[in-house]
Amino acid sequence: MKTRREFLRSTLLGASATWTVPMFVERTFADLHMGARDLATQPVTGKDGTILVVLQLAGGNDGLNTLIPFADDAYHNARPRLAKKEKEIITLGDHVGLNGSMPFLGSLFKEGNLGVVQGVGYPNPNRSHFVSTSIWETADLENRSSTGWIGRYFDNACSGSDPTVGISLNKTQPESFGAMKNPGVCLSSPELYRWIHGGGEKAQAEEFFASLNSPEDDDDSPVDGASIDMPAGGRTGGIEGESNLAFLERVAMDARVSSAKILELAAKYKTKVAYEGTPIARSLNMVSRLIAGGMPTRVYYVSHGGFDTHNQQVNSHDRLLGQLDRALKSFFADLKAQGNAERVVLMTFSEFGRRVAENASAGTDHGRASCLFVAGEGVKGGLYGKYPSLTDLDQGDLKHTVDFRGVYASVLEGWLKTPSKPVLRGDFAKLGLIG
Repeated sequence: MKTRREFLRSTLLGASATWTVPMFVERTFADLHMGARDLATQPVTGKDGTILVVLQLAGGNDGLNTLIPFADDAYHNARPRLAKKEKEIITLGDHVGLNGSMPFLGSLFKEGNLGVVQGVGYPNPNRSHFVSTSIWETADLENRSSTGWIGRYFDNACSGSDPTVGISLNKTQPESFGAMKNPGVCLSSPELYRWIHGGGEKAQAEEFFASLNSPEDDDDSPVDGASIDMPAGGRTGGIEGESNLAFLERVAMDARVSSAKILELAAKYKTKVAYEGTPIARSLNMVSRLIAGGMPTRVYYVSHGGFDTHNQQVNSHDRLLGQLDRALKSFFADLKAQGNAERVVLMTFSEFGRRVAENASAGTDHGRASCLFVAGEGVKGGLYGKYPSLTDLDQGDLKHTVDFRGVYASVLEGWLKTPSKPVLRGDFAKLGLIG
């Protein structure tokens, strides 16, 4: 009898650690049997439900130059080259304002459709990109969870949903989608719909399989049909009592049906709104097309990278924020034209902020607390949390005043209408972000 490792190796890897859906389906059906063609697929549901778009600002966004404490002398003293002057700021009150590169977000705030969370972070923060991103993605401060916070939402609230309940527009599945049952799907475009692990080089094979077998599962016991690890980031046990063979048949069938559906729906809608050609604008354009096409997805995940601004930050950071702002302007205009604006809330996050003081290279180094945005017609706009002190610091970093899990809890309960405790594995103070 094949061991788990042998079964995974012969069934999922083949010639490469990366598969597009058509290739995965072809090989799976060739290796299994024709009876899988008759398997029932999961029902399509939730076309009219609320939608959450999670937007990662990858690299560690500088919250101080995003939400600027322009009235604080300590800000200007700490950043003689990087500090923004008041004329470069969109004021949100007497003390703070948005970076001037974000006029659309400024207008959303004035309309009452933008929540700005100040001082967001977590206790005992980590300055590693990888560790801190994992903490945000799993909502586990000890960084031991095998599932992500969004994946646990799928498991707890979306049982039996379509495989496209979650869609990530990235090359690889985000850790937040890791789930025991349905980890969603990952695509960089409908034509390159990736069901599993990104990368694609043969040399990654052993690393790929190492990631499949966590320490508690690292054994060569025979495959007994109890469970199998999904390569999408978390674990999935499939249906109770289902054999690995049947599980792969079901995944293959779901993948084929979902792939065809995504291609069809993405081609269905032709926007009249102009989008820039930046990666973040293209990603949000695709999200808009899928929403307009009637995709039953509850959570979309997109990324906007480049925020690790150690050198010459002033121009690069403003450029990134400007790209974000213009992409969001097009996205929300598109949703409004479709009649879908009231269904969508968008939330940003970044793995950490930057240090208060600028460095010798006219940039900023890894810090701790930062800010994030929650936008949409369903949002109760305003400033949330307390802006951290710029003089009472933790080793040169801002101390967080809002636990990011409280933001998640607010969105889960207020927008997605699901209890947050089973998802976040604890109770966290909610902010009243949803109107």
